[in-house]
Amino acid sequence: SKKQKQMQILHIITGLGKGGAETLLCNLCQFDSDYKHTIISLSDLEGSKSIINKPNVSLYSLNFLEGKIKLFGLFKLFKLIKKIKPDVVQTWMIHADLVGGIVARLAGIKNVFWGVHHTILIPGKVKASTIFILKINAFLSNIIPKKIIYCAEKSREAQESIGFNKSKGIVIQNGYDIKNFFNSDSLRTDFRNELNIPKNSFVIGHVGSNDPLKDQNTLIEALALIDHKQFNFIAILVGKNLDNNNNDLVSMIKEKGLSGRIHLKGIRSDISAVMNGIDLFMLSSVSEAFPSVLNESMACGTPCVTTDVGDAAIIVGNTGWIVRPKDPKAFANALTQAMKENQSNNELWLKRKDNCRKRIVENFSLEKMVKKYKQAWLGE
Repeated sequence: SKKQKQMQILHIITGLGKGGAETLLCNLCQFDSDYKHTIISLSDLEGSKSIINKPNVSLYSLNFLEGKIKLFGLFKLFKLIKKIKPDVVQTWMIHADLVGGIVARLAGIKNVFWGVHHTILIPGKVKASTIFILKINAFLSNIIPKKIIYCAEKSREAQESIGFNKSKGIVIQNGYDIKNFFNSDSLRTDFRNELNIPKNSFVIGHVGSNDPLKDQNTLIEALALIDHKQFNFIAILVGKNLDNNNNDLVSMIKEKGLSGRIHLKGIRSDISAVMNGIDLFMLSSVSEAFPSVLNESMACGTPCVTTDVGDAAIIVGNTGWIVRPKDPKAFANALTQAMKENQSNNELWLKRKDNCRKRIVENFSLEKMVKKYKQAWLGE
């Protein structure tokens, strides 16, 4: 409709670096050509390559470095909102919910929608200032946003338990572009050839950043346990600081006798190739909201072993294995079950792979997610 094509959506996000919420925003703007989208990053525009030349997307940066808010930047944000005259302001993540929400309301925008993309913030694993801001947001949730969009049921439960307005919350689970993540024998072959992985090796993969919340320690403990049982496997770890420059990680792997088993590959942009190249994906986090990596893995037909965090169990369903967080033994047992099935029952394993992709296509497509965001913005 004419009304929809003229809709101006202003997104305010903490930054556009690599991460689930950041990728989600970029995908939403790429997929939706009906509305005009403007993105204001509180920090820089790193990670915006995919949308930088899109005709319906405009980008601005306020260059708040290291979380330091500048008065001039806030004034610039106020002026940009006045200039753009958005129909809707959608904020993304804790700091942007606070800063973007307040400035948008001061600029006269009533249709402010907060975006929450975490579940529980664990003291000691995240900055105290971030937890403090979250408590401020709980109070302001009664005043600032028209609606609060949570990416996961567990995320909504966690925030409302600390005081977020219960009448404003809606859940829109993340959606994924299934055209970019699919089962591919050629991607699998190329990835394995690049890393000189023997053809019939069982490869376990992990994609994430080196962060206490991702709990790679449990993952490595579990791999050590299955190594002691003399299972033959190769593990590939991909992500920020998951490389050989991380001395603490390298030392732990060496201490566990896993230097020949675990390969640290750092940041890679070809995640679809990674997911195709591995046989099994593992997520060992102690806190997540709606973990994108599970969806990306399953869309490529790769089964998952995951801790029971956020909506991980909802994503995986009966296609994979769910274990308690911080339990290396349980994690190792699940990895062992998966490896045994792969080696002993190829028909059952192939069916599991098919069911993984089918579950993502039927429940978590990008098209469904974008439609739900539009319905929320329009008040439907």
